[in-house]
Amino acid sequence: MTHNDRSKGKLPQVPKPYWRDFIDLPEFPRLDKDIHVDVVIVGGGITGITSAYLLANEGLKVAILEAGKLLNGTTGHTTAKITAQHDIIYDEFIQTMGKSKARLYYEANMEALSFIKKTVDQHQINCDLSIQDAYIYATTEQYASKLEIEKKAYERLGIDGELVDHIPFDIDIKNALVMKNQAQFHPIKYLTHLIQIIKEKGGLIFEHTTAVNIETGEQPTVLTSKGSRVTGSHVLSCSHFPFYEGLGFYSTRMYADRSYILAVKTKKSFPGGMYISADQPTRSLRSAMVNGEEMVLIGGEGHKTGQGKDTMEHYKALETFSEQVFGIDDIVYRWSAQDLITIDKIPYIGEITAGQPNILIATGYRKWGMTNGTVAALLFRDMILDKKNAYQNLYTPSRFYAHPSLKNFLVENANVAAHLIKGKLELPAKNANDLSNGEGAVITIEGHRKGAYKDDEGKLHIVDTTCTHIGCEVEWNNGDRTWDCPCHGSRFSYTGEVIEGPAEKPLQRHDHTMLDNLTSEDSGY
Repeated sequence: MTHNDRSKGKLPQVPKPYWRDFIDLPEFPRLDKDIHVDVVIVGGGITGITSAYLLANEGLKVAILEAGKLLNGTTGHTTAKITAQHDIIYDEFIQTMGKSKARLYYEANMEALSFIKKTVDQHQINCDLSIQDAYIYATTEQYASKLEIEKKAYERLGIDGELVDHIPFDIDIKNALVMKNQAQFHPIKYLTHLIQIIKEKGGLIFEHTTAVNIETGEQPTVLTSKGSRVTGSHVLSCSHFPFYEGLGFYSTRMYADRSYILAVKTKKSFPGGMYISADQPTRSLRSAMVNGEEMVLIGGEGHKTGQGKDTMEHYKALETFSEQVFGIDDIVYRWSAQDLITIDKIPYIGEITAGQPNILIATGYRKWGMTNGTVAALLFRDMILDKKNAYQNLYTPSRFYAHPSLKNFLVENANVAAHLIKGKLELPAKNANDLSNGEGAVITIEGHRKGAYKDDEGKLHIVDTTCTHIGCEVEWNNGDRTWDCPCHGSRFSYTGEVIEGPAEKPLQRHDHTMLDNLTSEDSGY
């Protein structure tokens, strides 16, 4: 990124993740014919690429179908912590699922960490992998007490950790819980190396190839938006939101959450370690080498997609925090990330529908995709090869724990229903004439709710605000210049193209003829 679009130390005008910069990423063609392979993998992030790597190593013919560009989804927008410390969760897991399953979750994620380290060592991958202790810190008595309880859960589960009363930079804390010997890395450097190995072993990779459905059977076939078909013995759904839900009803069992990240050149040096706050709003910290210079990745400010305040305010809150704790010399990148959270906080990995062993799914990583995505790939390999895996029952999508799953299921779907109704009742007073260049908003045209964005050249882009998934009304995301759905987290560009599912079709656009026919009184021109 150049520094020409902002003043030094100010937020970059355009959101852009760091990870893809300075990397010579391979490019792949769009699929334009029918093919047959052993395993069809939909999604080109950490789960899909690791799965392809593992299965190609087993001699299977694999094909990866990526709707956009490889590594440009959630994997390309991560903080890239490789850890089993996923917030304060282990006491909760003991209470809701029992000690043995809580321990299995820890072991699964530690095995994923070990796998990544071994793979890096085996192939001598230069991906900035470094061992770091991970800290959850509390700034209030309420969360300090929760960390004390979580420490007891660590003891019950045999987790290597301890409580400390300070962290090595300027935040006044009550206590912090450390999980020893975790790690961080550069995910794109790591996965780009795996892509090369997949190619060498005969794996097929296609970009700009959108999977839209599956014809089930002994040899399931993935159907693409352009008409090409890919048939295999197994299909792995590794896309962020499942492109095909079967009878799993995943839309009703997860919700989408966004968070925000700054890459900051700080005045004070970073002392090492990885940190996340127990208190809300979340603050996440780690270092990263950006073009040979150490910077601090400062993240947090999570909220449900399409809900809440102006999203630029979340970036500004992180900017204020950065200045207070480290001092800002420059903010080099800003970006946001989206992840899906299941009703019991454990990902869904396994048969998409019980009794359908040749269509497997992985989703709902709750912002911890570097380990959980690797867990999914390892589990997929064993299921396809018909090997026993200790974590299969833990992650199976068919599970349902009466408490708190039922309560969370009802709460989340009540939230969806409320937003579905609310959006239909709102008729904004704003019109297109009110917009400045670079501004977007929901407006009213001829008594109908529409979405408008005026680009930096003054061109107006108008879309229908009805999400093409189940019909909720999207909201404008000012920080990322997108239209976001508050019901299930679908996201669209300002021109209406799908960025994130579950929506598969773009928002309806108003062409220039339609706009020209609108009266200036109605349209605000």
